[in-house]
Amino acid sequence: MNKQELIQQIRKKSSFLCVGLDPDLNRIPQHLLAYEDPIYEFNKRIIDATKDYCVAYKPNIAFYECMGIQGWESLRKTLEYIPEEIFTIADAKRGDIGNTSKMYASTFFESFNFDSITISPYMGRDSVEPYFEFTKKWVILLGLTSNEGAEDVQLKKNDKGEFIFEEVVRSSKAWVDQDYTMYVVGATRGEYMKKMRDLVPEAFFLVPGVGAQGGSLEDVVKYCWNDDCGLLVNSSRGIIYADSGMKFESEVEKAAKDIQTKMSEILSDKKF
Repeated sequence: MNKQELIQQIRKKSSFLCVGLDPDLNRIPQHLLAYEDPIYEFNKRIIDATKDYCVAYKPNIAFYECMGIQGWESLRKTLEYIPEEIFTIADAKRGDIGNTSKMYASTFFESFNFDSITISPYMGRDSVEPYFEFTKKWVILLGLTSNEGAEDVQLKKNDKGEFIFEEVVRSSKAWVDQDYTMYVVGATRGEYMKKMRDLVPEAFFLVPGVGAQGGSLEDVVKYCWNDDCGLLVNSSRGIIYADSGMKFESEVEKAAKDIQTKMSEILSDKKF
């Protein structure tokens, strides 16, 4: 999926919602544990309930690989079930160099056929470039994260007085294919989001942290909007764990629809 196709989906659905598929056997509705593959059954029902309201799905790979071979199989089936027109993100946060990066890229772009992958750029150019050997696949670089530990590195300043995240993002522009690059920007750091938008004005941002983590959709739009919308706002726990009863799907659908309705109003106001 290229940028124009993604923009078309945003317009078609009046939504820039990304749903995180982070299944935890300890949190999914307990009646699903009777199924042969409860993780896939859970994901399947989440997809059925939300596919009309979102433009992207983001499986967090840690929730699958922790279950070994069965987890990878659940992931494979989940990907096959996602409608073709919906953008897929392997939230893998890989970070290595050379052939190792190329093998990671092959795993998620060829073996699993994801549209994109999240990676850390903090090892530099040769940890990013191998992913661009795969055509029409997106790289989503960790730009500014919302965790407390971001203070330890990303929000330190270099000898030029700029934040480390600014230096990394600025440098990354020379390594990447701008048409197939996004940046992760945490929604809970409103005071820095504008700095990210100024650094990469035309890029799409994948924005976690809205909802359960306390981020504001209004702040995200205020600081990160661009002429292409330029946003995929992720919600995981706030949607997929909206209810745990026998008919949890109805509450999941309501949670997704509530966010999409707010997004539709924003897009209308922006005349997008």
